[in-house]
Amino acid sequence: MSNQFILYIAGGAVGLLVIIFIAYYILQKKMNQSEYKQMQKLREGTSSNGFSLEILYQKLYITYSRVPGLKRYILKLRRRLEILDVDDEFATRRDSAKILTKSLAIVVPAAVATIIITHSNLLLMGTLLLFELVMIDTFIDGMVDKIDNKLLNEQIEFFSEIRHAYHEFNMVEEAIYQVSQDDEKNVSRQGEKIYEVLISNDPENELEKYYDIAPNSFLKEFAGISYLTKEFGDRKVDGASLYLKNINNITQEMQLEILKRDKLNYVFQSLSIISVVPILLLEPLRNWAVDSFSFTQDFYFGKAGMIVQIILLIITFLSYILIRKLKDNDSTKGDTQNVENPWQSKVYKNPLGKKVTDLFIPKKGTKEYKKVSTLLKDSASKLKMEWLYVNRVVLAIGVFVGAIFVFGLLHQVAIDYQYEQPTSDYDMIGGLSEKDKKKAEELTKQDNVFLDRFKGNTKVTKEQIAAAMRTSSYFNGASDEDIDKAAERVLGKLKVINSEYLQWFELLLAFVFAIVGYMSPLWITMFQLKMRQMEMENEVMQFQTIILMLMRIERINVEIILEWLERYSNIFREPISKCVNNYEAGAWEALEELKNDITYKDFIRIIESMQAAVEKIPIRDAFDELDSERDYYQAKRKESNDRLIQRKGMIGKGIGFAPMICLFVGYLIVPLVFIGMMSMTQSMASLKS
Repeated sequence: MSNQFILYIAGGAVGLLVIIFIAYYILQKKMNQSEYKQMQKLREGTSSNGFSLEILYQKLYITYSRVPGLKRYILKLRRRLEILDVDDEFATRRDSAKILTKSLAIVVPAAVATIIITHSNLLLMGTLLLFELVMIDTFIDGMVDKIDNKLLNEQIEFFSEIRHAYHEFNMVEEAIYQVSQDDEKNVSRQGEKIYEVLISNDPENELEKYYDIAPNSFLKEFAGISYLTKEFGDRKVDGASLYLKNINNITQEMQLEILKRDKLNYVFQSLSIISVVPILLLEPLRNWAVDSFSFTQDFYFGKAGMIVQIILLIITFLSYILIRKLKDNDSTKGDTQNVENPWQSKVYKNPLGKKVTDLFIPKKGTKEYKKVSTLLKDSASKLKMEWLYVNRVVLAIGVFVGAIFVFGLLHQVAIDYQYEQPTSDYDMIGGLSEKDKKKAEELTKQDNVFLDRFKGNTKVTKEQIAAAMRTSSYFNGASDEDIDKAAERVLGKLKVINSEYLQWFELLLAFVFAIVGYMSPLWITMFQLKMRQMEMENEVMQFQTIILMLMRIERINVEIILEWLERYSNIFREPISKCVNNYEAGAWEALEELKNDITYKDFIRIIESMQAAVEKIPIRDAFDELDSERDYYQAKRKESNDRLIQRKGMIGKGIGFAPMICLFVGYLIVPLVFIGMMSMTQSMASLKS
């Protein structure tokens, strides 16, 4: 370990201690401010005198909310956790600060280590730091999903206790109240909220409000079934309570969902890391290749190596994004993005930004507008049309400017390489000794004198360089052969240096890359749509379960069933909403239009059963096969989930391992083989001559 590296580590440690001291000082100073006093007053009589993590997280929450950059993350966390910690401000702040603190505890040391290790490669260092910022979102999403999964597991036990309490009280609201008294569980707060809805003066309106904040569809189903049972009463079906049978159906759905999430987490648990690892290996792999095979130095330290590095960084970034899109189940995201004031909205509100963006947005009523609008709806994107095109325009401009910057950087890398790299004939394997390395460095300094003299002169000849060398003190007493050889070497370097400037085809490439950047938000949305279509069978089977729960309740009609399906739909939300809006104008016609908008056969079969229930037979008879073939549909649902996980796993592994394959094949094996073959060819040619 070099002394310089030790100094970097020591400097990093000292800097970290200074940051900790400053943070402690700021916390101590702010403890006397009004918000802290108010919080302490609220906690008075309940807090202990000793150290409390609960209070620390409350203080950290206020601090994070005031720090630019961190404020974005803490507000994003808050919006998601508000759904889980319903009406519990203390828990929301605590959990938000806790998750962000853990994320920073991982990312900050990683950033310090990145700066220390990659300080000599600014491009790699900047890219890694950007990735670490993106990874904060991954850590946050993972921790929130963990809380959501914990809530889902608590619901299994909660519904089991509801069954026992319902047998005892025979009243829905009393059973829910009794089971919701356990303050230690998150699901108890949800139970209390549902109880408040049921006993309110306007339960139907309050229920609609709860649907907007419920953390998952299973609690929505439970709240809806509880309301219907309270309003219309329970009844016996095959000697058992219909309410308890419906709770059992919801429980089975939750069990399938838990198994699905566990399998997905198992399949994807390491793919995100695997997709990022190649970036961390770029620097060590390059150093090993140069130390072991010095003939590769021109490639790895030159422009070609930099181009391959940039391509690998882009592939890795895309793979990471696609892996996240593939795994994401949107379990607790809900509509949190809709309540934000995102940067896209701010850009579009700017007069110049609006004017530029409007040039690219297709006119309303055109085929292109309808196509993009349908794509956004079908993919369940939270983006508005204007925001999507702000993304596309900004990304296109950013990619164009970035491409020009990268081309300039590549030219500078090629020039610097000619000025800085030791000038010598290398062996096939192994590097230079210390003596040979010093000699090569002296030769480079000598060449640089003539490079500076003739730099920019594109018409210089070897004879002119040789004439300048003869008058130089570096070549006193040198033979004509040595001078001729040195002049040829310097001329070769000059040709490289003089040719390194921005050329027309690079501008053309920058425009091509800008077009790719402009299209990429659309392509990612299409990818998201494809992933959602894979979930189509799973959603239709959830519809079957909902209908099975509703079909035997008194006073249930097709319109109520459609409203329930709309509430829990995701992929088919748009056509179902259209059908609900047109239902009063004509039930049969609205269902027929819905059937024409759908291409999935199993859902078409459900719509046909609804049409039969509208005019011909009771709902119970129209969907009788759902009850009689319940076991078959359950087995089919499990098989469908297994196929879905398998398909996602195959796609995910292909995407996740792509950067690693490109790293070893494109950055190590191919250069070694190609450059080795070229070196051997040159060696054989020199031996023959």
